[in-house]
Amino acid sequence: MDAIIQVVRCFESSDIHHVSGSVDPVRDIEVINTELILADLASVKKRAERNQKAARSGDKQAKAEVALAEKLIPHLDAGKPALTIELEAVEKDILRGFFLLTSKPTLFACNVGENDLASLAGESSAAKHVNAVREYASKNLGCEAVVISAQIESELADLPPEEAKEFLAGLGVEDSGVGQLIRAAYHLLGLRTYLTTGPKETRAWTIHAGDKAPAAAGVIHSDFERGFIAAQIVSFEDLMACGSEAKAKEAGKLRLEGKEYVVQDGDVIEFRFNV
Repeated sequence: MDAIIQVVRCFESSDIHHVSGSVDPVRDIEVINTELILADLASVKKRAERNQKAARSGDKQAKAEVALAEKLIPHLDAGKPALTIELEAVEKDILRGFFLLTSKPTLFACNVGENDLASLAGESSAAKHVNAVREYASKNLGCEAVVISAQIESELADLPPEEAKEFLAGLGVEDSGVGQLIRAAYHLLGLRTYLTTGPKETRAWTIHAGDKAPAAAGVIHSDFERGFIAAQIVSFEDLMACGSEAKAKEAGKLRLEGKEYVVQDGDVIEFRFNV
């Protein structure tokens, strides 16, 4: 896996019993994190034991893994996830091969009730639970928390787009929780999206943050990257505001960028290439 999403209960309901008898999302998170840490601790100890003999015989990779394990074990034993340990770049590369659950970037999805979405700015119990999760996520893991209502999402899944939009508006919200979750997960993983459009179709392409125009072109086809000349670009917001590519050009919003241009989230691009 590339990341972990923890869905955390942040709603009160007498109809849905909580195994611990009360709703406390931070407590629930800590229970899950403890289980993940214990699993990682057992994995690291086993790996260290397996590498001991090879390390004593001078195997460089085994020695490096044992040294990293010796650093990880007390950290995990103190109840801290592997994600929070300070490591050198070389150690981080080795850590990836350990495949530890607590080394993965994490995102929290705060599951609230249908009637809670519009009241999250107030003093409702749901708002307090969500704020507690956000504070915990930021302070302990440096990560995000997004709000989602599984109940609402199940109802939206059966509605046409226009009806779904009206349904959300009636609840006092503009966007579905799933949409927010997808965007948060993309940013968590360092992913970005650019668009291509033409008479037949409009498509979204996934790239990594910091990718330059040729690399972005290569996602479509390797020939585009190899023969890259330039990229004609307009932002999605500017294209929608202008109404057409021609009007965007008249407004000075359409521009040509070269090989060093770093593609931005939401760019609408037409690549020029020659092979």
